[in-house]
Parts: sequence; C-alpha cells; structure tokens
Amino acid sequence: MAMASERQFAAIKGAKVLMVGAGGIGCELLKTLALSGFQDIHIIDMDTIEVSNLNRQFLFRQSHVGQSKAKVARDAVLNFRPHMSITAHHANVKDPEFNVEFFKQFNVVLNGLDNLDARRHVNRLCLAADVPLVESGTTGFLGQVTVHVKGKTECYECQPKPAPKTYPVCTITSTPSKFVHCIVWAKDLLFAKLFGDKNQENDLNVRSSDAASSSEHAEDVFERRKDEDIDQYGRRIYDHVFGYNIEVALSNKETWKNRNRPRPIYTAGVLPEELSKQNGNMDTIYAADITTVSAMASLGLKNPQETWTLMENSRVFLEALKLFFVKREEEIGSLSFDKDDQLAVEFVTAAANIRAASFGIQLHSLFEAKGIAGNIVHAVATTNAVIAGLIVIEAIKVLLKDTDNYRMTYCLEHISRKMLLMPVEPYEPNKSCYVCSETPLSLEINTHRSKLRDFVEKIVKAKLGMNFPLIMHGSNLLYEVGDDLDEDEVANYAANLEKVLSELPSSVTGGTMLTVEDLQQELTCSINIKHREEFDEEKEPDGMVLSGWTQAPAAVKDDKKSIGNGGNASNALEHELAEANRDGEMEEISEPSVKKRKLSEVSIATILDGPEATADEIKNQKEVEKLDDDDDDEEDLVMIDDLNSVGNKKTRLQ
Repeated sequence: MAMASERQFAAIKGAKVLMVGAGGIGCELLKTLALSGFQDIHIIDMDTIEVSNLNRQFLFRQSHVGQSKAKVARDAVLNFRPHMSITAHHANVKDPEFNVEFFKQFNVVLNGLDNLDARRHVNRLCLAADVPLVESGTTGFLGQVTVHVKGKTECYECQPKPAPKTYPVCTITSTPSKFVHCIVWAKDLLFAKLFGDKNQENDLNVRSSDAASSSEHAEDVFERRKDEDIDQYGRRIYDHVFGYNIEVALSNKETWKNRNRPRPIYTAGVLPEELSKQNGNMDTIYAADITTVSAMASLGLKNPQETWTLMENSRVFLEALKLFFVKREEEIGSLSFDKDDQLAVEFVTAAANIRAASFGIQLHSLFEAKGIAGNIVHAVATTNAVIAGLIVIEAIKVLLKDTDNYRMTYCLEHISRKMLLMPVEPYEPNKSCYVCSETPLSLEINTHRSKLRDFVEKIVKAKLGMNFPLIMHGSNLLYEVGDDLDEDEVANYAANLEKVLSELPSSVTGGTMLTVEDLQQELTCSINIKHREEFDEEKEPDGMVLSGWTQAPAAVKDDKKSIGNGGNASNALEHELAEANRDGEMEEISEPSVKKRKLSEVSIATILDGPEATADEIKNQKEVEKLDDDDDDEEDLVMIDDLNSVGNKKTRLQ
C-alpha cells in the first residue's frame, strides 16, 4: 500500500491536467483535484456566472455574477491552494488555439461539458493527440463517468448518441396534442418570427386564399404598420395567430374528423378593450437594467408556480410583446430564445398556454413551462460531488496506466442490488466507428436536387460535428474553409455551395465516394453516396439519410444470465442514463459500456438480475420516465447521452 501510495502521489504531482468545463461538475472537480494533490491544471470554459448557478456551483458568489467561470474558479481554489499552477482560459474549446498540439501537452483530459457538439470535438482532439479522456455527466440524481483511451477502450463516439427529440412539423403547426407541442410552437415559430430574423419563412404567416376578399391577410401580418401603436400591433398579432390561423385550420374538415376541434381565440372575447389598452404599468416597474424587464412585474403577478388563467396569459402575452418593442427594440431581429431571459420565458409561456387553451390542452405554470422550454433537469449538488470524486479516481488510474482497473461508473437514483454506484468495465473500440476506426459512412441523398450547402450544413456540420471541413471527390477539392484562402477560392467555394451535387465541377452522383476532413480535429472520413429519389418529409425531414453507425456484434446470451427482470431493469437504465439528455449541469451521461468479459466477474447482469431487484428497478424506471417527460435543465444541463441500453450491452458479455 505504501508503494502504491507513493506511486500514485508521484503520478498526481507530476501530471498536467486539462479540465474542460467549470460549471456544476467543474467546480467540484477542480476542488477535488486540488485537495488530491494535483499541481498543474488548465481550465477552459466560455461561460460567465449567472445567479442560477449559485445554488450548486459553490466556488462562485453573488459578487461574481457576470464574470468568467474559469477565472473565478481558479482564483477561488488558489485561495486555499496558493502554490498550485492553475491556468484559466475564458474561451470556447473549439477555438483554433486549442488544437492537437495544445492537447498533446496534457497527461489526461477531464470533461464537464454541456453539449454533444463540444464533447465530440474534444473526443477527436484527444484521439488525434493520443491523450486519455475521462467523460462525465449528471442529471438530477443520475450520473456517470466514462474512460476513453485510444486503442484500448471505445472512444466517445463509438456508439451512436440519441438524437434530440423532434416533432413532426404538421403536429406543431396544426394538430398539437401535448403541452410540449405548444411550447415548441411558441418558442421555435412565434418567438422566432416576432423577434428573430424577419425574413425566415414559417407556417405562422397564413394568408387568405382569396387575397381580394381579405386584404388584411394578404399582407405580412408580422410587419408593424406605420400608423400602428404597439398595443394595436399586439392585439392584431394575437388575433392572427390564435384566432384567424385557427379558423383557417378548421376549414380543413378532414383534419378534424377524428380529433377534437380547436377553438379560435380573439382578444375581444378574452380582454375588455380598456383592459388590453391599459395592460401593464411600465413606468413604475422598470429600472435601467434591461435584464430586469418583466411582464409579470408590470402586471403584479408574483408567483411563477401559479398557473395563470386564459385572461392572465393573454395579458402577459400582450405586455411581454410590448416590452420587447419598448424596452429592447434594438435587439429585435436578432433574438433567439434563452431560458435565462425572463421576458422571453414569460412570452413563450403565455403564448403556449393560449394555444393550449385553444386545443383543449392543460395549461402550465411559468415554472413548468420554463423547464420544458429549456430542457431543464434541476441539478443536484451532491450528485455533482460524487461524480467529481469518481472522475479523479479514474484519472489517477489513467495516470498509472492501470488499464485492467478502468471502470465506467454510473450513479443511480434508487438502490439496485444494494448498490447506488454501478461500476462496469469499458468496451473495446468499436471497429465500425467512423471516428476512431475510419469506417466509411453511407449517405442516401437526391443528387439532382440537394445542393452542396445542404450536405455541408445537415451532414458535415450537424451530423459529423466538423467545424472547418474540407470536401474532396478524388483529387478534386469541392469545398474548403479557412483564413488562408484567397478571394478567388472563397468565391469559387461559395458558388459550389449553391450547386446541386450532380452539377458540381466534379459531379457527385450515386456511387461517388467523398472524403471529408477537419484539419483542426485531424479527422478524416469517407462517405459513399447513394442516389435516392424520394424521402418521407415527416420521418426524413432533412431529405437525406446518413448511415454507418453499426453496433458491434452481440455475443450469444447466456440463458442463466437473463437481461434484467423481464427487461424492466435494463430499460430503466437505458432511459435513466440515455434519455436524461439534459441536466442541471449539462455534463453528459452516456452509456454504461461493457467490455467482453467473463460471467464470473461482477457484471451488469449480476447487478440487475434477481427477484429482490424488481421493486427498485421499477422505481428507477419510473423516475427515468419522469425525467423524459419533465425535460428540464438548470443551466447545469448534464447531457446524459447515449446510454444505449444496458440490456443491449449485456448481450455482448461472454
């Protein structure tokens, strides 16, 4: 033990550590690293401190609001460990300065990030630099720590991550049946149309089929008229989206044969004329600070957990719209929804509730609506502390190159087989992973209709997560980005973006193999193009389908080791760790990966099997399902991603 301790201490003292993220997990992690004896730490975080962070990110105080998380965290720890070397970078980890050479100087990288895109970026840089990565995530009472070592374990992208929830466009715009549909409509359509890019097209701007009979609806109703005051404008918008648009929808009788018919709502039927004209009291409520602007304050509504009536929602809607134009006019045209923007949350809550009332859906409080709109799962400081401790334990193993003892550890909400922490051996690399195994991908696309821009935006950037892509067909360069391009090259590539694939200088058709590179990430992958004429607009809205994420072959299942309790246990963990794609600290929870190992060893199967586990596993499952419905985050959005089911993993045990 003494020898081991001396060896550990030497490894810790001589290690240079990169910590990405200084939020909920990051604060706990930096403190634990410092108290464990680490001497040289770099921190990267682009965020600033907000009031909502203070209840769990304990290195921060009220006086720090608005300051860099990385820098304040460094200063706080140096107060009790003054002889440490802590370098704070208030920056985005995707900035060019944090390249492969930068990563190579570290012995281990510890992630406490809040989004999938940044995680994938760090994973690729760690692979290119051959630096071990310890990932982490929390969501409420759930948490995870996973270890990724090039050539020895799965990389972060070896298994597909669950896609963000999406809803069919027709459901959102025409036939909502759940409150979340109303939230998506209010946030992504109405808020964006009123306060975002005015030129964007969406289905809110319904016009009469007979323009001559309805000149009002032949115009762009979202354009404010020259002689129109803000109160008149607000009522006109209200009547259009909650009244006229609903009447247009009702005219399609086929749609409502088997559905409850919505009811049009107009201001005249909800608010007396004099009340809507004298809605709020802006003069006495607002200070100079724009962040304090609030429709609730103006209207004297104090409790965010109370569900407003239809009249109250209507007043909040009109007041919030008015306040945006009166107090924040310079921002209009460039705004996007932010869960930390009080006025934006008030507007979206009111709009979603009015739409819900129209479609007979239960109304929700602002507190509930904010959770849904912001994908918030409220963070638990204790979970962050537990996960931070586990990160340090795994980091020490990595520094000692103690490969046989690496563990993926999952923190559960309810005890299973007398355990709250479930350690699992990591998988070997997935030979089908296009990131660490360079396996070709396949893309079905209509090469006669889709432009190169569609391919770049929807596949290369959105799906593959590349930031500075270079696209080649054989030896022909079709597209490139970079600061070192001359004007002719920039113009040439810009022109290529607007061409359909089959009409590019080097034509891309069925059977073409494209090579896509990201020089910053030092990642190259090949994509086999397959021409396809038609796509289902609802199921395949991108008009293209990328494939190549193939799971490793499942091992033969041992009948003596069933997969959980009739599937309940594995399903519980699958949802618990995979669907919790949000947290109060967006750290991520991925999936318990398991290496091929002997059944005699402790495994997920032994943890989940057995009649006495049933009640607790059912509890876990219910809590997980609740997470899926509640969808909430608290700036500490822990992305519990990709827990592709413990059940599926267990079939790979031998």
